[in-house]
Amino acid sequence: MAVDRLLPTQEAEDLLDLTRDLADKELATRVEEHERAETYPEGLFATLGAAGLLGLPYPEEFGGGAQPYEVYLQVLEELAARWAAVAVATSVHGLACFPVATFGTDAQKERWLPELLGGGVVGGYSLSEPQAGSDAAALTCKAVAEEAGYRVTGTKAWITHGGRADFYALFARTGERISCFLAPGQVEGLSFGKPEEKMGLHAIPTTTAHWDGALLETDRLLGAEGQGLQIAFSALDSGRLGIAACATGLAQAALDAAVDYANERTTFGKKIVDHQGLGFLLADMAAAVDSARATYLDAARRRDLGRPYSRQASVAKLVATDAAMKVTTDAVQVFGGYGYTRDFPVERYMREAKIMQIFEGTNQIQRLVISRGLAR
Repeated sequence: MAVDRLLPTQEAEDLLDLTRDLADKELATRVEEHERAETYPEGLFATLGAAGLLGLPYPEEFGGGAQPYEVYLQVLEELAARWAAVAVATSVHGLACFPVATFGTDAQKERWLPELLGGGVVGGYSLSEPQAGSDAAALTCKAVAEEAGYRVTGTKAWITHGGRADFYALFARTGERISCFLAPGQVEGLSFGKPEEKMGLHAIPTTTAHWDGALLETDRLLGAEGQGLQIAFSALDSGRLGIAACATGLAQAALDAAVDYANERTTFGKKIVDHQGLGFLLADMAAAVDSARATYLDAARRRDLGRPYSRQASVAKLVATDAAMKVTTDAVQVFGGYGYTRDFPVERYMREAKIMQIFEGTNQIQRLVISRGLAR
């Protein structure tokens, strides 16, 4: 079902039309094949890049689309409604570009942003470590300054597009504090572990990265030494909105599948959608999807206006991902026994929804962020 969106401009309407058309042709037709076989969709991100979808919220002068965040997030939602793994990876790419676009010098922006935003390369975000997920201040990966640059040693974990990305926003300890670097995807001394065997999002690898004395040139430091946590946390506010949009798209897909099935399946002489118990369940699912969308759009509009939105980003991530988990679970219920089989996509939607409550800060962390904001 096409979502009735309230978009700010005709340009935004045209962009969403283009996104839907591309997503129907390039994502919806390939998702089952790659998710079941756990194979990488070669060439797909180049297609998204050529359509201008990898740099939408960034300035035109550097190759971006100069779109408001409220429009960019709705693009992510449309992608996620066809293929959640690809939408998440697209969001992560935007997250990886953020440190350069926001904290890079003019020279760094001019050197790297056109390539990063132009669609020819894809990025990863390398913050977490095996023993430091939400506790970013506990990072142990080190970047030691020397004459030629920074020598990086340590292990990073849970990297979306790990081993496939062309660059990474890398966070490592320089002395007592954390710093941020724009790291190349291939450099001597960098290797990647076996892709994690995940519950869902099978087509896009998630890996560890092992830094064994790899050298990064001095100009790959973004911002000042010790500014890494500020960069990471400001990026994560935007990243949480990306995940909220992806979760909403996934929930919308589950709702659409459930409504279609309920209009086709009959019991006791009538469509199951006409049974009040089932109809009310679908109504609750629709209300959850609409609420999730409204919540992330409110936060995005605050961001676009330059107003504080950190608490609203956490609220959006919490509300949208919890909604996705509930809606996808209810969609399986609507399908009955068929929903528990791989004959229909709702079982995959349910598996994919679970990770939405975990990455970009677990929903328990979101509650902590929200409660601290209230305390202040």
